[in-house]
Amino acid sequence: MDDRSYLAHRLRAGNVLVMTGAGLSTDSGLPDYRGPDGVRRVQPMTVAEFRAGAAARQRYWSRSYVGWTRFRTAEPNPAHDHLARLEGAGLLAATITQNVDGLAQRAGSRTVIELHGNLGRAICLDCRSTVDREWVQREFTRLNPAFAADAERARNLPLRPDGDVDIDESLIHDITLVHCPTCGSDLLKPDVVMFGESVPKPLVDHCFDLVAASRTLLVVGSSLGVMSGYRFARRAAALEVPIVLMNTGWSRAEEIATRHVHRPLREVLQEAVWDVLGDVPGTDSGPESGGLIPGSSDPA
Repeated sequence: MDDRSYLAHRLRAGNVLVMTGAGLSTDSGLPDYRGPDGVRRVQPMTVAEFRAGAAARQRYWSRSYVGWTRFRTAEPNPAHDHLARLEGAGLLAATITQNVDGLAQRAGSRTVIELHGNLGRAICLDCRSTVDREWVQREFTRLNPAFAADAERARNLPLRPDGDVDIDESLIHDITLVHCPTCGSDLLKPDVVMFGESVPKPLVDHCFDLVAASRTLLVVGSSLGVMSGYRFARRAAALEVPIVLMNTGWSRAEEIATRHVHRPLREVLQEAVWDVLGDVPGTDSGPESGGLIPGSSDPA
């Protein structure tokens, strides 16, 4: 059975647990963390650095301030839409996402577990209250008008995977940090799991339960390069749950996977929707033409 037929077979069986990574959002203009060879492109700030002093937090929030406008305007791409359709048809049990962009939900997926949080919120490390990221942006602008004006020079710099940009340190001048509106602390950080932090144990246990109850684990756009996501593939393998990897590069789970589909996500998922549901809204091609997208040579 070829990859396409096998994927359709697993989807038709239903109760598929999806795990997504940064590769799902690259067609939305958000970069991923690793290249095809699995090597990390950037080194994000750790939570220890963030806590260490105001200078680190000034650097983080300055970079995040510049990148946020572009990050928040990213739109779901066809791969997000196809997964939402498969979920809507009752074939997907849930989606565990390692992404912090909220694009799966905006595409229409409803049962989404945000393993690493969401950049659309900020959380106080002292009192644990949360605030909307847009409020932080407005406050940062109000408190730092000179930086806000200078930041226009950096708007077109490449966006990094964490939604920030690598700005010139000379732009960071006398930054005033936004303080928590509840307790007044300046330890306000994005509500995401930074390097050096752990995913809350109850959330991890819930994800393990989902793995155990699933018929298939479908890993979409993730190399599973960090243990945070890889542990769920390991649990699936231990329980003999079939694992289907879907990305164009290296995967840490290569040796324990049942299949590894090395093709662009939007193509593979579009074919899956054709094969399993019979159509893809907004396209001119469909099963009557063999179910192949333009330029594809895979057999039906």
